[in-house]
This record gives sequence, C-alpha cells and structure tokens, in this order.
Amino acid sequence: MPAIAPDIHSLSPLSFRDALTGGEVTREDARAMFATAASFKRGPAGCREVLRGRSVVLVFEKPSLRTRLSFEVGVAKLGGHAVYYGMTTERIGERESVHDYARNLERWVDAIVARTYSHEVIEQMAQFARVPVINALSDEFHPCQALADLFTLQEHAGPLAGRRLAYIGDGNNVCCSLVLLATTLGLRVTVITPEGFEPPEEVRALASSAAANSGGAFTVTSDPGAVRGSDAVYTDAWTSMGFEHEAQRRRRVFEPYQVNAQLMATAGPDTLFMHCLPAHRGEEVTDEVIDSPRSIVFDQAENRMHVQNALLAHLLCAGEKPADRR
Repeated sequence: MPAIAPDIHSLSPLSFRDALTGGEVTREDARAMFATAASFKRGPAGCREVLRGRSVVLVFEKPSLRTRLSFEVGVAKLGGHAVYYGMTTERIGERESVHDYARNLERWVDAIVARTYSHEVIEQMAQFARVPVINALSDEFHPCQALADLFTLQEHAGPLAGRRLAYIGDGNNVCCSLVLLATTLGLRVTVITPEGFEPPEEVRALASSAAANSGGAFTVTSDPGAVRGSDAVYTDAWTSMGFEHEAQRRRRVFEPYQVNAQLMATAGPDTLFMHCLPAHRGEEVTDEVIDSPRSIVFDQAENRMHVQNALLAHLLCAGEKPADRR
C-alpha cells in the first residue's frame, strides 16, 4: 500500500510561534510533529507540495554539516526554497542591528532559521521578526536536535513516557534542550556530569518542574554509575564550539565520563547509544560503542531533516485552507 501524505490543510497549530529552547514544546506539540515527521519519512510524493511557494533563510554564524544540509535538502523535498546566508566572518548585529536584520528578513522569507554564538541574538530575532524564528543552535540551546533525538528514541524504544535517559558529559546547549523536552514528555532523565559542568540552574529548575507535571523525573549527579538501567545513554563533545581554549583542561576533567564498552555494560545489555554528532572518537566515545549495533546516531542525524520539516510544516501551514496558495 502506498504511503499517504499528511493533509497539510488539517495540520494542527502549535502552541508556540518561535522554536527557541525546546522548553516551549508541549506534549501535544511533540505528538503532532512526530506524527507528521513519521509521515514525511515514509516519503510519499504528495509531500512535495507542502512548502510550495515558501522561502526559508538559514542565517549561520557557525559552521555546520547536519543542520545546514538537513534544512536545505528538507525544505527542497517539501517543495520550498531555502537560502543559505553564511556569516562566519562577522556576527549578526555587527554591521547593522539585530532589529534591522529581522525586519528586513521578514519582508522576504516565511521563516528564519538562525545558528548563532549568542542566544540573545536568537531571542532578539524572535522579538522583532513577524515570521517564525527557529534556533538552529546557540550557545545555550539546540531545540531542533532535541526534537530529532526524542523522535528517534521513540522509533527504537516505543512510547517515551517512563523511559530512562542518561545524558553523560558537559551540561551544554544540547543537554539543556534535551532535558527540557524529555522531562516534558515524561521521561526519567539523569544528567551525569563533573561538578561545575551541570546545566544552568534555571534549566534544572524548569526540567524539575516539567518532570513533576508529566510524571517523569529529573536528576543531576556526578556518578557515571548512574547510567545503570537506562534505555539510552547520550553523550556529546566535551568541548563545544566557542570553548576550544578549554579543550585540554576539559579532557582531563571528563576522562572518567567516557562512553566505552565498560560503561555501556553498566548501563545494560539493551541500552541504546545516542550522540548529536560530530563525535570526537576516542574522547567522549570509543569506536566500539559508536559503531555498535546499539548505536542510533545516524538515525538521529537523518531524523533532523524529517522533524525539522514537520516543525516548518506546522508553523507555516497549520490552519491554511486549500485555496490559500492557489
């Protein structure tokens, strides 16, 4: 039986306009986007009309492989047009104000996807632009990654509520969005990190509150043994972009937190391995783990495209009538 394209004229509106942290996503939002992403992933021909006539700009201060290509290729697969605007030699707001950037871009495109060093720039973009703004990574959050991660975990492990997710490593931008969304969806999340590298206090408070509301749980510890019994173990680079000057010190601090065969054995025989990539093989993860049958890292990478497409479709097409784009 051929796959059936989602009816774009019946897509449910999301509870938010701008995807900034992952914390704005409700359980109902995630359920709707994951269903649409699964439909897109099946690849029906009808998806080629979803973003017909829509334009999306990718304003990137940082280099990228997965984020750039998953947005560019994904928008094209849905019949839209993505424009990459690289800003690796200057920062948004240097040549002209963030306000003016946003007010110009909104006149030409239907959505702004921004990858920046400063999260404040993303927030200002959202404040001033009258079109949706999507955070494609900032120094504080990475919501598109978190959405793809939990969609992938659902594919492999089934319903998410009650699943045990252990994040081990730096409490960075990926960690922050992951715990905000995972606790909202009812997962039991443990962040395992050296003292002094925990997610910010505000994020920890929000995750704890979300867990209390969803029936999930949220714990922070410095004990690598806390991976025991996890459905999935997730790690990321010990040194994120912008912190390269700390790389040597971080290697020493994080060495006991490497995801290797011994740690995965502690976690359990069926525990999945997750990583947002790029991976620094031999540092935060060993080859035998990332290349093992339990590794789902490349499914995560693929699903960036499908989930981002679903996000764009719900933001731009929800409530649209069949005659709106004739």
